[in-house]
Amino acid sequence: MEYALTATKTKARAGSYYDRIARFYDLTFKLNGYGRSLDQYFAAHPLPISRGARILDAGCGTGLLTLALLRAIRFPVSITALDLSSTSVAAARKSLYYSSGRKRDVTFTQGNLLCLPFADESLDLVVTSGALEYVPLGDGLTELARVIVPGGHLLHFPVHPGLAGAFLEILFRFKSHPPHEVKSKTEQHFRIEHQYRFPPQQAIGWSKTAILAKKA
Repeated sequence: MEYALTATKTKARAGSYYDRIARFYDLTFKLNGYGRSLDQYFAAHPLPISRGARILDAGCGTGLLTLALLRAIRFPVSITALDLSSTSVAAARKSLYYSSGRKRDVTFTQGNLLCLPFADESLDLVVTSGALEYVPLGDGLTELARVIVPGGHLLHFPVHPGLAGAFLEILFRFKSHPPHEVKSKTEQHFRIEHQYRFPPQQAIGWSKTAILAKKA
């Protein structure tokens, strides 16, 4: 019980911190080529979904990954963009308003990754980037697995340990998980289908990898 309360408090502090830095965070990742790298990734690795898929962007931040999903998916889907920071959610909603003509495909909500407002086995795909680093990894993956249908997928972009990752840990106040732990805990709920290391010449490649996994 004490451990759960500690995790909840840590996540709440993260939400409050991002409320204060949402504009800085959004500007940083718009300027560093993060979105372009996602576009290239999705072009080379199409998402395993079909028309009408139910998708969650868990920890959407200011909406960069949500917008990349919309650019990559050419048919109607239902995306929920969720974040603990209300300021980030507002920024994501504003970005969608100015950047996409598919506003009906996205719903925004404030919520906690460790207690998602979805029924068991109700989503076809969950994507997450920069959120699992704020929670106990096993607890976060267990909750994500809970809401994914059998045969559905999880795509997460864990931070790869290194100089860039260490800098981001300080800047954004999170703690990356060791790659072997990410792999082993993912495999407790999913079968890993794809692991990808972004090219080092891309800004996202300094700190991110991609793991696509299918729920049994």
